[in-house]
Parts: sequence; C-alpha cells; structure tokens
Amino acid sequence: MLPTLARSPLLDNRLRVETPEGVDLLLRPAGLVPRALAFAVDLAIRGAILLALFISLGLLGKFGMGLGALLLFLVQWWYMVLFEVLNQGRTPGKHWLGLRVVHDDGTPVGWASSLTRNLLRFVDLLPFGYFLGALSCLGHPAFKRLGDIAAGTLVVYQEKPAERPALAPAEPVAPPVGLSLDEQRALISFAERQASLSPDRRRELAAILAEPLATTAEDAERTIQGIARALMGAT
Repeated sequence: MLPTLARSPLLDNRLRVETPEGVDLLLRPAGLVPRALAFAVDLAIRGAILLALFISLGLLGKFGMGLGALLLFLVQWWYMVLFEVLNQGRTPGKHWLGLRVVHDDGTPVGWASSLTRNLLRFVDLLPFGYFLGALSCLGHPAFKRLGDIAAGTLVVYQEKPAERPALAPAEPVAPPVGLSLDEQRALISFAERQASLSPDRRRELAAILAEPLATTAEDAERTIQGIARALMGAT
C-alpha cells in the first residue's frame, strides 16, 4: 500500500451541504458588505433604466406616464427575480461582486424561492434603510436576511474552477500493482505538484514509492509521472 495523505481541516466560514444527488459541496456565504455593494450596483442599474424609460415615455403624455408607472412596478419587483432565476442566481451586481443566490442545499434558486425572498424585502427594509435585514445578516451564521430565511436561500461566493496543473511530458505507464482511488489521487497530485518542488525534494518523495511501484529510486520519479499520465488519460 502507498502512503496516504492527511486531508486539511475545513475553514470555519464554509458550509458543507449535500445536494439531492448526494454530492458534497463547500459553500462560502457572502457577508453584509459584499451583499450591500451588489445591491447598490443593482439599484444604480435600475435607476438608470427607469430614468431612461421615464424620459422616453414622458413624450407620450398621460399614456406614457401610466405606462411608466406599470414599468416602474415591473422593474422594481421583477428585475431581481428574472436575473436570479434565468442567470444562475446572479443579478448584474452579484455577478460583478462574484456572488450568486442558491437554495440551502446548493441547488439553483427557483421561481418560488426567488419571489419569496424578493417580496419580503419590504420587511427587511423596516423600519428604514434595511435595518432589520442588516441586523438579521449580522446575527445569522450564514449571513441570511429575513427574506433568505423564509425562502430557504443563501447568497454565496461563486467559486472559480481551479485549473489543473499541466503534467510533465512522459510516456504513459500502466501501474505495476493495483491502486486504490486514494493512491491514484496521491500519484496524480505528486505529478501535478512537481513544478513547485525542488529536484531534491521530488527525488526524496519518489524514492519512498520506488519499492511499492517495483522500480528503482533513480527511475521512481519518471515512473510516477508515467503512471499519472496513464491515469489522467484514462479519465
């Protein structure tokens, strides 16, 4: 058996959730400040849209003003909902801040949940300036406002997918022995991290695996790279 690597502990500001498909996700809830900044961006965009609409519709007289009142309602209450449901939980402000809205189990937010959390903004606004909403965010471990609590949603940072380091050029080599999933991951991790290790450190680590892999200490590094290349090619 090959040596196993200890897993690092989870950070306190991350939530581990399990999706309905049984997949574990790590979510990082967004705090009050980035959420407020995202809301301010969206507020400015809505203001610009409404200003342009009222200037244009003002030329139509009373009919234009009546139509403007209808559009005011639609922009104010449906701007957030449409973007959250149709754009993977991201309004322009949230997208700019790298945030998104999801259900508590990490699944994409739906119509009912988005409507609930946005219709309850008037409660978060009480008594003025989002006082109750800010108080709820500061007191909740996942920084939820009252609308999020009622809708079963949370605002999280959208994690950027990490790019896999490139493997060194090597001829694929079949493993001489059967490898468990953890052992395969350990070999691939070694091959991916080789650029960050000194030559002496690489030889030292590779020499530890020489005997289990039925190779010499001198050829261990090249063998590991070949096995990693074969494993990655198979996936």
